[in-house]
Order: sequence, then C-alpha cells, then structure tokens
Amino acid sequence: MALTSKLSIETPISSPAAKFFNLMARQLHHVQNVCERIHGAKLNVGNDWHSIGGSVKHWTYIIDGKVVTCNETIDVIDEQKYLVIFNLFDGDISKIYKVFKLGFQVSDNNNTRGASVNWTVEYEKINDGVEAPYGYMEYLDKSTQEIDAYLLKA
Repeated sequence: MALTSKLSIETPISSPAAKFFNLMARQLHHVQNVCERIHGAKLNVGNDWHSIGGSVKHWTYIIDGKVVTCNETIDVIDEQKYLVIFNLFDGDISKIYKVFKLGFQVSDNNNTRGASVNWTVEYEKINDGVEAPYGYMEYLDKSTQEIDAYLLKA
C-alpha cells in the first residue's frame, strides 16, 4: 500500500473566483471568523500572514469531530492562476503524516455564473495503518461553502 498519495475535491461556488482567491491569499487571517470548524488561528513567526515561506501560522480546527492543531506556511501564491499551496506541519498533523500539502485553485465558470474551487491534498502517511485524510476533504468542502456564503453577503 502506498504511503504517498493525493486526494482532490471540486466545490462549486456562486462567488467570483477573484473574490474567493482574494480572501484566501490576502485576508487569510479572516477565515477563522467565517468558518465554523476553525477555532483559531494566530501568526507565530513573522509579521505577514501572506508571505511565502517566511511566516508560520498556528491553526486549531475540527476534523472528524476532533480538535486538531498544526502549523502552516504558504509555499505558493500564483496570482495569475488563482492558486495557493499551503504546507501543514507539526502539531497533530505530524503525528500521522510526514508530508501534508494543501492547495486550491479557483476558476470562473465560463458558461455559468460563479466559480469552482479545486482542492488538492498531497500527503505521505507515517505508516500503512494511517487512513487517507478523507476528513480533510469534507472539512474543505464545508469550509468552501461557508466562505462562499460569507462572500455573497459581503
């Protein structure tokens, strides 16, 4: 059984791609006020939430009904492709995954209003006994819907 793998999910949203991308790439600190399952986020290292590789954020959130913590840095912000890749490490996540990369790309729908958010999780389990991070996919889908609802009101 492979220890390294990838999961993806696509979530349709009614908000424009640029609006969703702006919140996630430039106002990440605000997500904790929008998503029910995020209990807190704070900047641990650095003074810019959105610097690539330089700042470290500490997150507390709910996965599969359990409180989980991790640190996070941003590996990539691509303004042209509306793409962001995060690296999650330490805390609870490092107890079961050696590598955990979480990325999204958002794109406007050409034929209809709204957009699609494509989330991808690339991970390496510490051993074969660890389940794939299906709970994260459900969390990302639900959080995307909450962010969309917030952006539609804003």
